Amino acid sequence: MTVGQAVLGFAVVAGLLTIIPGIDTALVLRSTISRGRAYAFAAAAGINAGCLVWGVAAAVGASALLAASELAYRVLTLAGAAYMVWLGIHLLRASLRPRGAAPIDTVDPPRASVWHGFATGLWTNLLNPKIGVFYLATIPQFVPADTPPLLMGVLLAAVHNVLGMAWFTVIILATGFAARWLARDTVAKVTDRITGTVLVAFGAKLALDTR
Repeated sequence: MTVGQAVLGFAVVAGLLTIIPGIDTALVLRSTISRGRAYAFAAAAGINAGCLVWGVAAAVGASALLAASELAYRVLTLAGAAYMVWLGIHLLRASLRPRGAAPIDTVDPPRASVWHGFATGLWTNLLNPKIGVFYLATIPQFVPADTPPLLMGVLLAAVHNVLGMAWFTVIILATGFAARWLARDTVAKVTDRITGTVLVAFGAKLALDTR
């Protein structure tokens, strides 16, 4: 696997997970509706800053583990692949169950300061351990042989940031349509099924690959 292939593969996984309606999307959508675009962009920037912190932390951990033991690093990659398969199966099962409209309401900030929006987005992500688990599970899977895990991890986190900001920009600039679109049960099921299938396939492939 080359660096280009690793970046492309990670971009596919991260991109699909980014568009699944969740707390980050809900926060940006709610911020746009209740506080305006400037506040929403600040919140989006905070969310991406939190992702970058988690990504760098996971990359540092993976790099330290590789330096200590290649066997332990391989165990981590297998655990990460298993996590991706589990998450994919979970999404596929969720897509088969009926659900209500996607939640749009979230924290309603007491003031409309742009800095407050950034802090809200930042802490929303920093206090969400699922982000750390995602990076710790995926970064080792997309580190080509003879490539420094730390540098590759930072690059992948930056790619996720670009994808995230692009998605949030679409939501902010098309708030009314985005709110109605994300609330559709069909949309949620389709995104869950596509993402679940991709995660299971990626996880199985990466588990069988040798470094």
